[in-house]
Formats: sequence, structure tokens, C-alpha cells
Amino acid sequence: MKAPSFAAGLFLATSAFAQGEVLTVYAPDYFVSEWGPGPRIEELFEARCDCDLQFKPGDLLPRILLEGARTEADVVIGLNTDVTKRARESGLFAPHGQDLSPLTLPIDWDDDVFLPFNYSHTAFVYDTTRIETPPESFDALRAAPDDLRLVIQDPRSSISGLALVLWVQAVYGDAAEAAWQDLAPKIVTVTRGWSESYGLFTEGEADMVLSYTTSPAYHMIAEEDFTKKAAIFPEGHYFLVELAAKLAGTDQPELADQFMGFILDEDFQGMITTGNWSIPAALPQEAWPEGFQALDLPDKVLFYSEDEAAALRDEAIDAWRRALSR
Repeated sequence: MKAPSFAAGLFLATSAFAQGEVLTVYAPDYFVSEWGPGPRIEELFEARCDCDLQFKPGDLLPRILLEGARTEADVVIGLNTDVTKRARESGLFAPHGQDLSPLTLPIDWDDDVFLPFNYSHTAFVYDTTRIETPPESFDALRAAPDDLRLVIQDPRSSISGLALVLWVQAVYGDAAEAAWQDLAPKIVTVTRGWSESYGLFTEGEADMVLSYTTSPAYHMIAEEDFTKKAAIFPEGHYFLVELAAKLAGTDQPELADQFMGFILDEDFQGMITTGNWSIPAALPQEAWPEGFQALDLPDKVLFYSEDEAAALRDEAIDAWRRALSR
């Protein structure tokens, strides 16, 4: 094979330079899939930054902790408050430097490291063609006939599964294990992740599935299907917020800062509803799409700080495991 000519080499070098700097963002698999928000975010941000935004999918915190200061990541997006204590204590993340006044969360937020980009609440979603009268409270769900088929996710491998056991802990406290004992006969399957559970539900293998209050919006907007609803409980629903953070060791600090600012921008927030099927963290309700404005949302929000979540995590999982192993 002939060596490249000087002109060809110059062209390649010029093309690489024209491509701009690279910003590496670690994100969950779902985020960067063709149906996730990643491709649209990449398109919007690259139009602004004159750079190459590269998403690296996979596990987030375990990967960052393993790589430590050697990580290639400049930003990580898709963390949640149930793991931020470990992330913060690693010393690998830097302040985001953003003005938080645009946030429209249902709770106060003053964290200077982890920046919210969207949120939802855990909920049991049902199909109105299979359940005419859904449980109207968590207590009613516990008391429902054992032939009610529930599908949930494993709290040891799933963010939503962990949110569920913390939700039960928040509602029932020391009586959480008793609540799980009541629920156990109704749980037909525990899946490793959310997608497996939701697939079983949409295929008719379950009457209710652990999901989010925003899940029905997908069916309404994308499928014109109005039969999927979230059962809203007066005991309250566990609040789950997704977060982004800047790596302290980034070699692209200016681009990382620009991306963090972009997260709260109207363009980013405006595509989150139908891009990630979640509620934008910095967009007023009147700006939500019609399907989102029609959602049933809880009046009461339950939330653990990162310290509380970290302290209760093992206890909540153990109560779940003991009840379901009987």
C-alpha cells in the first residue's frame, strides 16, 4: 500500500481540525438509543458548540468509580439521587456552576454539583381494558385479590426497582416488610430492568406494572392509545429525578460548562417530554405537550435526600428480599 501523499495527509489533518473538540458524555443505554433523547441532544448541541459530542453508553457510576481519575468522561448524564452520595464522596465531580432559578421541580433543589434535567414519579400503570376499577391507594393495592398480576423490577439492578423499595419504605416505615408480604402473592415476575417488565405488561402478561406517572403520555402521544393510566395513591409517590454532572478532571472544561448550561436551555428542556418521556426539570407546565398536561399526577411527593436514601437502601432491599423469599 502506498503511503498517503502530503496533500492527502494535509486534508485529513484539516478535516480532523474542522471537526472541532470532542466532548465525551457517559449516558445510559436507553438514553443514546435511536428512540431516546441522545441523538436529538447531540444534533442540537453540536449546532451550537462547533464540537463533536460523543455519547458513551453503559453503566454510569460503577464505570466512573472503576475508571477514577483516568475516565474519558467530561460529563455524565442519567444519574439519580439514590446514588449521588457515592458519586459525591468519590471526589470525581465538580460544581456545575449553573443558575438553578429556572427549575420547576416539585421540591426545592440547591445542589451545586448534580443538575436535574427531568423527573417523574414511580407508579403502578394499568390498562383500563383489563382493570376497570384500579386500587385507589397503596393500602388498597395491598388488600387487592391475589390474582391481581403485578410485574416489578429488581432493586439490586434497576433504578426504578430501587425507587419502589424506597417508596414502600417511605410510606410504611417499620411496617415495610409487612407491606411486601401482602404484595408478594400478586407479584408474578421480578425483572432485571424496566424494559422487560413493561414489555410483559404491554403483551398482556400482567395487569399492572411498576413504571412512572409519565408512561401513559407515550401511549397517548405516540400511539393515540388512552387505555394506559397511572394509579395515583393519596399516600404519595416517590419522586425520581435524573441528573447530570461535570467531571472534575475533564480536559474540556469550557465545553463541559457549555453542555451543563445547555441542559437548562429551552431547546433541551422542550424535547425531553417526547424524547425521554419524562417531565422537564426547567419547563413550566403550561409549556408541556397536551398529552403531558392530561397526565394524572400525585398531589403528594415523597423524597429521600441522598444521605437518607443511602442509609435506608440496604434496609429497604432486605425487607423486600425477605418477604418475597418466603
